[in-house]
Amino acid sequence: MIHHSKNPTTIRDVAKQAGVSVATVSRVINQNTPVSEEVEQRVHNVMRELHYFPKTAARNLSTQKTNAIGFILYDMVGGFFAPLLSGIEMFASQHGYQLLIATTRYQFKSSDFSLPLGPHNTDGLLIYANSLPEDRIHTLYEMNYPMVLIHRTPPQSLVIPSVTIENKQATEDVISHLIEIHQRKRIVLLRGPRAEEDSHWRELGFLQAHTRHNLPVFDELLLPGEFNQEVAFNSIRHLVENKIPFDAIFSGDDEAAVGALNALNHFGIGCPQEVSLVGFDDQNIASCLSPKLTTVYAPTQDVGRVAAEQLISILNGEVPDSLTLLPTQMIIRKSCGC
Repeated sequence: MIHHSKNPTTIRDVAKQAGVSVATVSRVINQNTPVSEEVEQRVHNVMRELHYFPKTAARNLSTQKTNAIGFILYDMVGGFFAPLLSGIEMFASQHGYQLLIATTRYQFKSSDFSLPLGPHNTDGLLIYANSLPEDRIHTLYEMNYPMVLIHRTPPQSLVIPSVTIENKQATEDVISHLIEIHQRKRIVLLRGPRAEEDSHWRELGFLQAHTRHNLPVFDELLLPGEFNQEVAFNSIRHLVENKIPFDAIFSGDDEAAVGALNALNHFGIGCPQEVSLVGFDDQNIASCLSPKLTTVYAPTQDVGRVAAEQLISILNGEVPDSLTLLPTQMIIRKSCGC
């Protein structure tokens, strides 16, 4: 995005109106040394008022091209991230870029959240799902800093390229399979993290399959899974210990499916004889479980590759696609009862 103006505003104009030094404005823009929240807010407000958009190259004389791209994610728990990382890394290194990785889990809620990666050490950023507070994305956007979002759409009114997968239809297909082929009527939903868009669309697909088959959704069967083995285990334990009947589980992702299967085994419940189990992602572990896991194949490595491709195309001055939606596909194995 290039912003034109007849009389371009300079960093000095911003400093003057905000009542701070040019160095302070530079610090706010480059996010390389902390400034107080109040000052940062004031500088951003003035930048907005004056329509000041620092050019990537002129952001700061010390900010030269780094030949590195950054990948920010909340945490790296579980087997999901290995293929995603390899997709990004492979494409980046083929095009002469190093990959820097940072997690934000431990500082996400802190008031002095400073960007571990950004204009001060990378040429552009890949941002996974909800790993950055929205105001930080706004800040980077206002600076014209190159970004691509992974597994999320941009905040309202911001035009930022996004790479994700088709979640809803695939979930509807796998739930319909449980209903039509295996006559399952009380299906557990182990929800993903509430803030993640993938969770939202998968839940919608789950509900849509029930509506399509005139099957009631039972509130007591909608439980946390958090894409996490332990959380999923505890949710299934809750059902068993409270004698709440269920005959199938949709686990939101394969990581949670492992937890659900461990719980079924722990309580001596036959899978798939008594309870069908399906996951999402088709991680490597899915075909190693016993029974092998029916799931939805998500092209996770391709998501990483395409995201890196989009970011590098921006860095090369090309116009990226605004949204890339990669297809998914149901994979039938034994755990559903087939």
